[in-house]
Amino acid sequence: MSKHIDIVPKWLRILVGALAALNILFGVMGYFDMSLLFKDGSGLDLTNAILKNASYEFAARNLAIGLGLAIVATKGVPESITIVAIIRALVEIQTIITMITTGNISAMILMPLVFLIVEIFIIKTLVGVIQKRDAIQ
Repeated sequence: MSKHIDIVPKWLRILVGALAALNILFGVMGYFDMSLLFKDGSGLDLTNAILKNASYEFAARNLAIGLGLAIVATKGVPESITIVAIIRALVEIQTIITMITTGNISAMILMPLVFLIVEIFIIKTLVGVIQKRDAIQ
């Protein structure tokens, strides 16, 4: 049995699990009705077939990241959690850059910004956990 789970703080695993649940929820909601997430805030016309397909890609991405986060939070291996958190942070950065470059800066930019701050905090904490573990060995 792996002892990795013992070195990752429980509160951090719960936080990662909460992010996983949000990603899974966003993914599932996206398959049914993306306008629940982007009601008039994004300016997207989701009746357009191309944008509807893009919304399904967005839903699939969120579902995949959410499942990955759930798995690594359950296992508790700090390197795995860090890698998936970095992937999620890169997606948030891409979303922010896209919103800025398209000129679609609205209150909707707060969601990826808040998630990015949380992910940076998670990554920073886990890097400390890994360094502490490696210093002991």
